[in-house]
Amino acid sequence: MFSYQYITKDQLAGFDKYKYSAVDTNPLSVYVMQHVWNKVVQVVPLWIAPNVLTFSGFLMILVNYILFSYYDWDYSASGIGNQHIPNWLWILAAIGNFLAYALDSIDGKHARRTQSSSPLGELFDHGLDSWTASIFPLSLFSIFGCHSGESGLTPMKMYLVTSVVLFTFMLSHWEKYNTGVLFLPWAYDISQLSMTLVYILTAVVGIETFHNPLFLRVYMADFLITFLVGCSLLIALPQTLYNIVIGYRQKTLLKNSVYEGLLPLFSPSILFIFLTVWTIFSPCNILHRQPRLFLWMVGVLFSNVTCRVIICQMSNTRSEVFHWLLWPLALVVCLAVSGYLGTMEELTFFVVTVFASAAHIHYGICVGKQLSKHFHIYVFSLKKRYAD
Repeated sequence: MFSYQYITKDQLAGFDKYKYSAVDTNPLSVYVMQHVWNKVVQVVPLWIAPNVLTFSGFLMILVNYILFSYYDWDYSASGIGNQHIPNWLWILAAIGNFLAYALDSIDGKHARRTQSSSPLGELFDHGLDSWTASIFPLSLFSIFGCHSGESGLTPMKMYLVTSVVLFTFMLSHWEKYNTGVLFLPWAYDISQLSMTLVYILTAVVGIETFHNPLFLRVYMADFLITFLVGCSLLIALPQTLYNIVIGYRQKTLLKNSVYEGLLPLFSPSILFIFLTVWTIFSPCNILHRQPRLFLWMVGVLFSNVTCRVIICQMSNTRSEVFHWLLWPLALVVCLAVSGYLGTMEELTFFVVTVFASAAHIHYGICVGKQLSKHFHIYVFSLKKRYAD
């Protein structure tokens, strides 16, 4: 069941030659947080595998999401007059978010401490990051909800904010696909600390505080959107383009044409177009009927597309033009917006979401097992694996 070989022989050969290269120029990270993490990592027992830290952080974010889903499935709990999410959950979310941030920051350091750094570990880390990139905002949206009037977020705004976050994440790996260097995004540290503080603030002052404008008619939700879009368009995108231009001038780019350099962006862009068409022209208004589940599906599909880009980037192989999951999605979208699905649209959406989630999990397990066997290492253990 989990023996399918997703990674090609050329990609495996590319992984054998791979060398990690990253640059961190974020002042908050370089001058503050890195010093904190260097102390924290020292308390981790040397017998723990780095991937255990990575996966533990992912599970904390997932548990937060599941709890928020239980108490606020349709993003209505923050609405005026509704039963709000209990305060203890905001505190738990803050703790879980910060611990996940810490574990994600020290897993690489711990790998170097235990001399167990490997392409498998990096792919495992970044692959899970591509999934949590969507889960973070899906949990945060419960603060504002979509039934809170001017102080809330409409499902369409939630969708667009999630898309901006995912686009920003993709930029870093598209940049590395072209330059061979991972320029760590400035927005990561400040966004993680900001989310932790917002959860704590919500527990202290209560949801009702966000129903009031900060000043004039500007609400906290408006500030959040401005902050996220600003980080993406004014920091992440200019930095990425600048680094690629520098690589072009210095003739160090890995791709020899604009077409080859843009290949990783094709599938994510087509995915965004398909999903946007569905949200706008859905006869049953699927995004408004199932906002949480629709945004979950968006994150899963994006993560799967991004994982394949990361594999091509790490193995220095050519990115695919059209991800195969886009074919069934295109068919469903066409049938839905044309009205052929009728009353079956919502049920079909459930099937697509379950299928996409199962396919993504299957992909992750198979890739992990394949690289584990190739490098003769275990995913969650520091013991060496003998060749089968």
